[in-house]
Parts: sequence; C-alpha cells; structure tokens
Amino acid sequence: MHLAVLAPVFALAAVVSAGPVSSFGAAGDSPYVGPENGTLVIIGGNASDDAIYQRIIDLAGGPDAPIVTVPTADGAAEYDDDAAQARTFRRLGARNVTVLHTYDPAEADTEAFAAPLRAARGVFFGGGRQWRLVDAYAGTLTERLFHDVLARGGVVSGSSAGASIQGSFLARGDTRTNQVLVGDHQVGFGFLRNAAIDQHVLARNRHFDMFDILKVRPELLGVSVDENTALIVSRNDAEVFRGTYVIFYDGGFWSREGSDLKNLPPSSSIFYFLRHGDKYDLGKRQIVV
Repeated sequence: MHLAVLAPVFALAAVVSAGPVSSFGAAGDSPYVGPENGTLVIIGGNASDDAIYQRIIDLAGGPDAPIVTVPTADGAAEYDDDAAQARTFRRLGARNVTVLHTYDPAEADTEAFAAPLRAARGVFFGGGRQWRLVDAYAGTLTERLFHDVLARGGVVSGSSAGASIQGSFLARGDTRTNQVLVGDHQVGFGFLRNAAIDQHVLARNRHFDMFDILKVRPELLGVSVDENTALIVSRNDAEVFRGTYVIFYDGGFWSREGSDLKNLPPSSSIFYFLRHGDKYDLGKRQIVV
C-alpha cells in the first residue's frame, strides 16, 4: 500500500501569527501549537464515551486530582453541583470535582471566585454557546488560571462549545446564531494556537463549514471534531481518541490508500479524515505515518 504525506501549501502558516488571540495564549509564548506543558482534550460534542472522561481523569492525575467543570456556555440561569459533566466525573471515581460559574467578568476577576483553579489539575468546559465563555472570562484572573492549569502539567478539556473555545480563533462565535462561522466574537482562549476548532462535524454535516473561516483567515489550521470523539494534544503531538473522525484542513491531503490516482480539488478546498489512533504533527501540519 502506498502512503503519501503531502505538505500543506501554506508552508509559512505555522510561523504566522493568528492575529488577535487571548492575552494569555499569545502565539509568541511558545514554539508549540499546543500547550508546552499539560494536555488538551478537545471533544466534538455529545460525549457519552466513559473512556474519554476516564482519560481526562487520568491526565489530571487520578481520582484525587481536583477537577473544575465550567457550565457557563449553556446559558442557564443557574447550575447545580452536577453541571458540565461533574456527575460523570464523580461516577467514574473523581473525588474532588467543583462546578465554577459566573456570567459576570468582574466576579471572574476576583480571587474569591477563581480560587478553585489555584489547585486544579483539570478543567472541563461544557457545551452551549462559546461566546458566553468569552464574555464571562476573557481577560480575567479566571482565564489566566485556566492557562496556569496547563502550565503546571494539568489537563484542559471541553465538549462542543468547550472544544471551540480552546482554539485561538473562535469558530461559530456569533451571538445571533451558531451558523455564522466568522461572527462578532472571533477570539478564543488560545490553548491551541493559530487554529480554529469546529465540532459536531459529521453528525451535523458541517465538514464544508470550516472554509468560511479559512477564506478570511487562510493562515489558520482548521480542526473539526465529530461527536463523541476526542483529539488529545500535547505540544505539537495530536492523537485521535475513540469515536469516529477528526477532520484536518491544512491545505494538504492524505489517504490510507494513497492519493496518486485521486482527482483532488484545489488545496483551498481540501480536507482529510483521521480516526482513532491516528497521529498528527501540529508543527509540520501533516499526519504522522
């Protein structure tokens, strides 16, 4: 079987700034696309696979590791102690789970509110509308402490909106509708630099939607994750875990059966699928074969 790895046409994209990003996740802070320390778990929504949550617990340090869940994206008036999969983490053995929520950035900027993040080894962002996370936490002490969880080797994770918020560009960040890809909120928390992250991709036939972003921001890496599927990232190493597929939009193409005889569209209209166990080099923007 012939396996081909085609380098993306955007050869300089890995070193080009993604433009405005989170003040705590600026592209110049690290030579890596993912976190230099710690791990990201990026889930494409509707996560029902216990193995994904167990992986988060393990990456956080085990059952005694403090985990903070953040339900803010959902938009509810109030939340109980089971919000944002806190119940799932406890059911799987996590013994120190805290739900953290506010819609008020002034409160999010206080030590009293953000204190649980000081000791946290894991953070999980629940689903909903990702712009609510920006309005509540961007530029606050709370956002800085999200980044500190990674800096000390912890795990930042999230599903659906909690996946998209991890990118430097905020896909579907429009307050009017989630069908606008380039909206009135365009800056995520930047845990994954120079990248836009979409979710529910195959379940909702969204695999062409990423091009709305790449037409105006062609230097970005596009990553779209299907439901009940995770992309696990550390430094420049990314691996698909469980579920179905993660789609990469890097201007190149790869196929298990080779590509020499394929009739491919232009590089500006191309993508490819990776499945459980497949690995991707975020720095080189190509699959690891």
